[in-house]
Amino acid sequence: MTNYDVERAMRMITQKGPMRLVLVIGIILLLFLLSRPWVQVGAGERGVVLNFGAVQDYVLGEGLHFRMPVVQTIALMDVKVQKSLTNAAASSSDLQEVSSEVALNYHIIPDKANIVYQTIGVYFKDRIIDPAVQEVVKAVTARYTAEELITKRPAVSEAMRTTLSERLMEHNIAVDAFSIVGFSFSKIFMEAIEAKQTAEQLALKARRDLERIKIEAEQKITAATAEAESLRLQRANISPDLIELRRVEANLRAIEKWNGILPQVTGGGAVPFIGIGETPRK
Repeated sequence: MTNYDVERAMRMITQKGPMRLVLVIGIILLLFLLSRPWVQVGAGERGVVLNFGAVQDYVLGEGLHFRMPVVQTIALMDVKVQKSLTNAAASSSDLQEVSSEVALNYHIIPDKANIVYQTIGVYFKDRIIDPAVQEVVKAVTARYTAEELITKRPAVSEAMRTTLSERLMEHNIAVDAFSIVGFSFSKIFMEAIEAKQTAEQLALKARRDLERIKIEAEQKITAATAEAESLRLQRANISPDLIELRRVEANLRAIEKWNGILPQVTGGGAVPFIGIGETPRK
């Protein structure tokens, strides 16, 4: 269409009245709005730009963006932290069956959202994350015995987290946190663990009782030794003067307690009165 034809059409429209011009402008605006030449990327999202279905090498950030109608479409990708809870069955190095429940927090690397969309799609959890968790749990569990899985749980969890981070980073997925929610073993193994713990507790109690008995015996020996030494010293210090002094002290205490009344004795015999008078010195 030439410029002359356009001018001729406009003159025809204006000649038929201003209402025709308003109608045409309204139709143009309606078509513009229906084509939605803009897109809004929400918080925690990234927009993947597709030109006739081909993924472009840039990503739209949060906010309002304009696009080319018909040519461009925008696929929104969630890049917020997401949680995955997985149950995995594995075997320990001593061939014990172990059921593990692990929790994983992860997110898509925002700048790589277009690559994730192009190579994996939006179902990356089912395609990548769940199989990776299953494989990592099996591989790490096989390095430890069943007992070590319990006693070395932090080390086991860290080994799983490190290995899983390396695996998922290859697919532009970052691991934020990893934790082992729980381990469960066979009934026979749990009974064996319980019996072992009971035996250890009894052995510990026996050792404590033995230590207590030893301490009490040592205390008795020490007390007996001290008493014997005290008696030895007392015997070494006994002299005629000390004996005389103890007799005098005993007589004085007896005199202090006497009320001046002689005991009444029935029957024959002399009335004894012990401790009166001086004791002849030797």
